[in-house]
Amino acid sequence: MSRITEAFTKKAFIPFITCGDPDLDTTKKIIKEMAENGADLIELGIPFSDPTAEGPVIMEANIRALSNNITTDDVFKMVSEVSSEVNIPLVFMTYANVVFSYGVDRFFEKCKETGICGIILPDVPFEEKAEFEDAAMEYDVEFISMIAPTSEDRIDMISADAHGFIYIVSSLGVTGTRAQLNGNIRALVDRVRKNTDVPTAIGFGISTPEQAAEMADIADGAIVGSAIVKVIEKYGKNAPEHVGKFVKSMKEAYYVS
Repeated sequence: MSRITEAFTKKAFIPFITCGDPDLDTTKKIIKEMAENGADLIELGIPFSDPTAEGPVIMEANIRALSNNITTDDVFKMVSEVSSEVNIPLVFMTYANVVFSYGVDRFFEKCKETGICGIILPDVPFEEKAEFEDAAMEYDVEFISMIAPTSEDRIDMISADAHGFIYIVSSLGVTGTRAQLNGNIRALVDRVRKNTDVPTAIGFGISTPEQAAEMADIADGAIVGSAIVKVIEKYGKNAPEHVGKFVKSMKEAYYVS
């Protein structure tokens, strides 16, 4: 059983943050706070100038990180330091150009060296994933597939070939908090489960403990990004404690009947 699979032995809470926002030392502290307060797996964004799947909140986080001249090597160094201090899997969510510019094989070799267990590339379609997935698998990094409501006739194909966990996109558009989520998300998860035993986690738009609990009830876990990034934006270098409390409230909601 992989470390990612182990994260889903119970309902998983998966927070996302952008590395280097507001700085890498604070990022490291936030990761440890999230792990201590109930996160089961953490998604780490590598700062990128054109994060096409992101809404304004995470876009601004990328801008703040890049203004500090954060590089991919800086992120790897930070991950190497913090991965030995937390007991949960860490995965990257980034973009194809980040991996290409670093060198595909070199990137995944570095992932293995630093303790990254998986990768999500939202701009790489299923039909083009082999170029990345083959290299990722060589270095024991699981390539995590995304399925959206618009995947339609490709849902069965994508889910049958999935690894690690499947990122279910709850709604159309980019990341960001939403008052209401897609009412057909349960049917989408049910269809995915007909094709695979790989765990599912729902993301995009989840911002409250109640929404997280609802999505974790439908799937095997919930992913929260923009709502956490807003906390970081508000508190800056003082954010770790506040993010920890936010994550704790999210995870505790799972167990409220």
